[in-house]
Amino acid sequence: MNTAVEIENVTKRYGDVVALSSVSLAIEDNEFFTLLGPSGCGKTTLLRSIAGFEQLSQGDIKLFGDSIVDLPPNKRPVNTVFQHYALFPHLTVADNVGFGLQRQRLPSHEIASRVADILEMVQLGSYADRLPSMLSGGQQQRVALARALAPRPRLLLLDEPLSALDLKLRQDVRVELQQIQHDTGITFIFVTHDQEEALTMSDRIAVMSEGVLQQVGTPRQIYEAPDNRFVADFIGDTNLIDVQVTQVLDQCATCVLPGGASIACNNMAGASVGAGHLSVRPERVTLGPVDGSALQGEVSRLTYLGTDIHVTVALSDGGKMDVRVQNSDSAAIPQPGSTIGLYLDIAAARLLVD
Repeated sequence: MNTAVEIENVTKRYGDVVALSSVSLAIEDNEFFTLLGPSGCGKTTLLRSIAGFEQLSQGDIKLFGDSIVDLPPNKRPVNTVFQHYALFPHLTVADNVGFGLQRQRLPSHEIASRVADILEMVQLGSYADRLPSMLSGGQQQRVALARALAPRPRLLLLDEPLSALDLKLRQDVRVELQQIQHDTGITFIFVTHDQEEALTMSDRIAVMSEGVLQQVGTPRQIYEAPDNRFVADFIGDTNLIDVQVTQVLDQCATCVLPGGASIACNNMAGASVGAGHLSVRPERVTLGPVDGSALQGEVSRLTYLGTDIHVTVALSDGGKMDVRVQNSDSAAIPQPGSTIGLYLDIAAARLLVD
């Protein structure tokens, strides 16, 4: 597989503020790649640097092997879909989509053909003559996407393009975006702060925090094998249990839980003797009798979430555990005030040292 984008030791400063700190990563051709992190983590700054809207303080960005840092935005084979679609209100859908092609001075028949093809791809073929004000938010988003795809860029950047849509529409458009990326073969770099969005759409994810790249991996790797406490806590729900690591041998560590129980863990991220954290997802904890359980506590709250019930358990040491129980397993759902045992799926737990 060819490398589409190489980001090499990229740093961006605004005075004394470091927005990006020595970021390096490679994005493959025809990949749906997501930059994920909280607001202010640097993901949009990195995207704008690739587009040419930000000048780097240090480092290099290569597109298909060629450095693009000295090229102005209009000379880069890159298009961007922004959070606010910025459609021309006085132009029809077809004219909005064809605007970039007209600037390329393509023949009118080629523009018409390409616009028709791309509108069919985004399922707006019958909307060509409408104005943006006559479209729903989801339809406007697809027009903006079609406009960005029409010039056939080698790279498409998407800056939180779904954030203005309601939940159901976002879920529908996610599927459409994945299909369009697959059909066109264009490399997509997608920016979001929504963990579910990243997990469901991406081939790979780069998690960022405070301008620093925390981890790059597939959705499964990021979720099931986080590199550090930030990634474990940011991606989905997790229980972070304070433990004391007493021994590390090869790929197995022995750690002591708050209640004094000792367990062996072979799913580790740089384990060493001393204080650590055990990350256990709520769906990897089972409720049962107190006898024989590694941890125990009192049920403090039940939260109804449709398909699931979240059971919050107050531990005797003052901590808490969240457990996810399927609604279909109603017999396993205890009532608030019940004393309950907690059984951890140790094979799925992740031992972290920071």
